[in-house]
Amino acid sequence: MTTSTVTAEKASFWARVIAFVVDVVLLSIVSQIVAGVLTPASDDPFRGSGISTLLGLAYYLYFWSSYGGGQTLGMRALRIKVVKTDGTQVDIVGALIRYVGLIISFAALFIGVIWVAFDAQKQGWHDKLASTYVVKA
Repeated sequence: MTTSTVTAEKASFWARVIAFVVDVVLLSIVSQIVAGVLTPASDDPFRGSGISTLLGLAYYLYFWSSYGGGQTLGMRALRIKVVKTDGTQVDIVGALIRYVGLIISFAALFIGVIWVAFDAQKQGWHDKLASTYVVKA
């Protein structure tokens, strides 16, 4: 583990929340547009949910990994990024593990995400599972 990663200032809980909200809003807009183009108009409330899921997965895998520099668009706006605990960039497999961990963290009544606010290293369950930190960029 590099000293710079251990001593790097971790992103606050609220910075992470705001970045996530920005990402969700952007993904929702894009998902609605793509679903509207690819699926015919109908009264089905689940129309495009599969498309939204795939877009979300692709978005987070790309941007959390080294391909996207460890920063989603929301994270770029807040000047924070995801790195592995050894200071290197996250690979696609690490991003997938983090994504699955995030789903688990939300499914457990948000406890795994709220954990960030109380953890000494500012890690949620998904960060611990994927061995990542969110630090100031």
